[in-house]
Amino acid sequence: SGSGVFAQGRVDIGTSALFREVPPPTGIGSVLDLGCGYGVIGLALAAVVPGLRVTAVDVNERALLLARENAATLGVTDRFTALTPDRVDAQATYDEIWSNPPIRIGKQALHELLLTWLPRLAPGGRAVLVVGKNLGADSLQRWLGEQGYPTERLASHKGFRVLESRRR
Repeated sequence: SGSGVFAQGRVDIGTSALFREVPPPTGIGSVLDLGCGYGVIGLALAAVVPGLRVTAVDVNERALLLARENAATLGVTDRFTALTPDRVDAQATYDEIWSNPPIRIGKQALHELLLTWLPRLAPGGRAVLVVGKNLGADSLQRWLGEQGYPTERLASHKGFRVLESRRR
């Protein structure tokens, strides 16, 4: 981790809740770590699921640099790629999206972000999101359903909701 990056020097409570409540994907596939920061979610998944391909996306170049360095340290650079959104292959699809999304960018920007990436889920794919209850998790759950992504609450832990959205 490093300065200028979300959750500098630690795993934040929301991401901890996500890891505690949701088992990693099974089998080989592709995952998008949306708003990856220094890579904690995508790197953890790459480390525990051999063969999983992870694309990590963030707008913060410092965070991406740290994510790449962490991937090298973990020995997963062959399966982990950290990019700005404009560098991601426009045709890429994902079996799963995992995210502690950047809620504080504002509701409109968050909605735009999610509507940009959720359509990249493969048919039957899922997005697993962790959002603070006090930061609008319940209204986000309803909104996702209204956008055609049925969403259920998998768990509540320490003020966070773990949500699962499905692509039909």
